[in-house]
Amino acid sequence: MSETVLVQTQPRQGIRALSAHKSYLIMMAAKIISRFGDSVDSIAYSWMVYVLTGSEVLMGTLFALNFIPGIAFSLFTGVLVDRWSKKKIIILANSGRGIIVMLTALLYFTGYLQPWHLFIFTFINSSFECFSTPAEMSLVPRLLPKELLLTGNSITSSVARTAELGGLAAAGGLIALVGVSGSMIIDAATFIIAAILFLFMRLNHEDKPAVSESRTSETDAKAEKATYWKEFLSGLQFVKKERLILLTMFAAAFVNLCLAPYNVLEPVYVKEILHSGPFGLSLLGISLTVGMIISGIWISQKGARYKKSSLIVFGLLLLGVTYSLLYVPSLFSLYPLYTATVFCFGMGFAISFVNTPVSTYMMEVTPRDMLGRIGALSSMVSTCTIPLGGVIAGFAGTWMSTNMVFLVFGLLMIIPGLVLLSQKSFMSV
Repeated sequence: MSETVLVQTQPRQGIRALSAHKSYLIMMAAKIISRFGDSVDSIAYSWMVYVLTGSEVLMGTLFALNFIPGIAFSLFTGVLVDRWSKKKIIILANSGRGIIVMLTALLYFTGYLQPWHLFIFTFINSSFECFSTPAEMSLVPRLLPKELLLTGNSITSSVARTAELGGLAAAGGLIALVGVSGSMIIDAATFIIAAILFLFMRLNHEDKPAVSESRTSETDAKAEKATYWKEFLSGLQFVKKERLILLTMFAAAFVNLCLAPYNVLEPVYVKEILHSGPFGLSLLGISLTVGMIISGIWISQKGARYKKSSLIVFGLLLLGVTYSLLYVPSLFSLYPLYTATVFCFGMGFAISFVNTPVSTYMMEVTPRDMLGRIGALSSMVSTCTIPLGGVIAGFAGTWMSTNMVFLVFGLLMIIPGLVLLSQKSFMSV
């Protein structure tokens, strides 16, 4: 009798268990659609910027600007996300991004688009992301039980990467068929479709806002402002108390600093070291994405058997080693491109081992009413080093070869893994 009860109450695990959570599947579908559009847009937009400006400097400046709102606003938007309806935030953010991309495409098609428009539109879209990213993170624990968070995050990451892969593969044909502006309109449509899908999501409950919306007097306004800063500070205090979360934030910031040279100098590496062109650039990107997909699927099936700390440390060490091995193809004249492709696959395989357990651990230990603040703070800390990394990469690339830059930053990336490995409290997670 007792054995029967045990079997019935044991929680289901793995991919099939997600099928019982329809709202989470809707969220996953929305992410797949928007990621596909983003991949198409990434190529179309980059080509549009280059055609419009003819300047690599402006392209680099726009790349850096994309991270400024996240660095400047994330701490403050996180509090607002915790107060407001997460579902409404995501719907409005996706709709807003769709409108901005549509406007960009129409201005480009009609010949009225100017470089200064790109700076404004990039800033607005990145500001929308400051709200939508922590809101999505806050929704996940409300849609899935704790025992399915690792599986859900892994599967979502894998299918999103698969959608990106499909978008990259389809981008060339779409641009040839409907042009740059038409491809961007497709991206805009995917944002709108994603927003519509979220309308059908059903939540059992959403946390009540910390402050009533009916307050109108000056006294109440002051009280609301005081409450806002109290909530803001409580998020910082929580992270300060949760030392392991703070450690992973700083580790992520250092990793992003080390990866910035790869993102900035990859075209130079492909041309000068691998002696290839757009095909080589595409091949490295595809291998990186395939690696993330495969490791994401493996984690969703087997990851629960291991400590999250072990997965994270393994991912950091593997990422550093494979990144530094990008130096190796310069030593061989035979098939350097395909040698680099193998190492890029290893980098992609390692990334999921870092990202998925970190986000899952944060969702598990953070109170639901603080997930917006903590998620926004994590995003801000982890991305604030990217512009600095880009600047360092530019200077480093002027006095050493690109593959040597990769070797140096790859070896540096091993440091966070070794530091976390030495922390007994972290390795117990």
